[in-house]
Amino acid sequence: MEKGKGVMVGSVGRRWGIDFSDNSISPSSRDFLDPPGFSRSSLDLDDSSLSRQSKDAESTWKSQKAWEVAQAPFKNLLMMGFMMWMAGSTVHLFSIGITFSALWQPISALQSVGKIFEPYKDTKVELLGPKLLFIALNLGGLALGVWKLNAMGLLPTHTSDWVSSLPPAQEVEYSGGGINLG
Repeated sequence: MEKGKGVMVGSVGRRWGIDFSDNSISPSSRDFLDPPGFSRSSLDLDDSSLSRQSKDAESTWKSQKAWEVAQAPFKNLLMMGFMMWMAGSTVHLFSIGITFSALWQPISALQSVGKIFEPYKDTKVELLGPKLLFIALNLGGLALGVWKLNAMGLLPTHTSDWVSSLPPAQEVEYSGGGINLG
């Protein structure tokens, strides 16, 4: 065979086709007996068990990933807590921005719980536990943001915060009755 020329397979074959048919005189592997304990039907069973094992492995992987996604807000909670501590308790633009970010992130995460766990839906994967953990951690982040608002004095929690909306007090006339000192 010349260098650079492919073997033509059949009359219409491709230029670089390879013929895998066994035309040799030597005995092929099909002529040997199978080893003891080996049967060709067990290969078919192994394929079905491998497919079952791969499905089990996939559902295990989905379950682990769902738990990882559920625990992700904990890292965010620690980061936000540190950022709010660094911002201090005075009212200025940076601390207000950090606080409202701490409020907005859990709210938006809670609105999209179904979408976040959509890739992990499977008949064999239980998502109730990861979803509940995800919701609880995001509610903790929301509580942290509300606590920071209270620490900065931006929540109306005292009576003096509501004085402007209270009706004016009625004047009480003093009749002068009581003890005479004179």
